[in-house]
Amino acid sequence: MLELNFGSFVLSKAGHDKDEIFVILKADSEYVYLLDGIYKTFEKPKKKNRKHVHLIEYTDENLNLKFKNHEKIINEDIKRAIKLYRNSKK
Repeated sequence: MLELNFGSFVLSKAGHDKDEIFVILKADSEYVYLLDGIYKTFEKPKKKNRKHVHLIEYTDENLNLKFKNHEKIINEDIKRAIKLYRNSKK
């Protein structure tokens, strides 16, 4: 089973958001709750079946640091992290 934790980057494999990048907010045995910082925010995350996402081997240092230090993470942080990931792949 995939190790899906807060801050993990995933690629959507199915649905209208196919090939979009998200950050995991939380995961349970069947679903993951995803953020993109724009449409899917902390207030209203996307609920998606675990089998419809692909784990990306990438971590954002600032997100991890804030999470470890119990600092507040906002939607802008999520947007920035995804943007940095996209720019690193160009």
